[in-house]
Amino acid sequence: MDEGMPVISKFYGIVIRMLCARPFGARFHAIYGNSELVVSIRPLMVVGGEAPGRVRDLVMEWAVLHQQELLAAWNCCLSGKAPEAIAPLP
Repeated sequence: MDEGMPVISKFYGIVIRMLCARPFGARFHAIYGNSELVVSIRPLMVVGGEAPGRVRDLVMEWAVLHQQELLAAWNCCLSGKAPEAIAPLP
């Protein structure tokens, strides 16, 4: 797949990827079908894209549970390392 945007988690048909682009700050992308959300990690909030309400709710619920791991993944990306996988939403 896209080496510049590794998959860090998958749940309920949602794929979480991280694009390491320093100018945009710590964020991740949640892809569901043809929908995509861009979520800032700190502060935790949707900063772009569209997705069904239930998908948005699931992504934000997952992000709250894993915010520290998301920040660690972001730091891995910044240092050129592959981020570790993050557990899916149960």
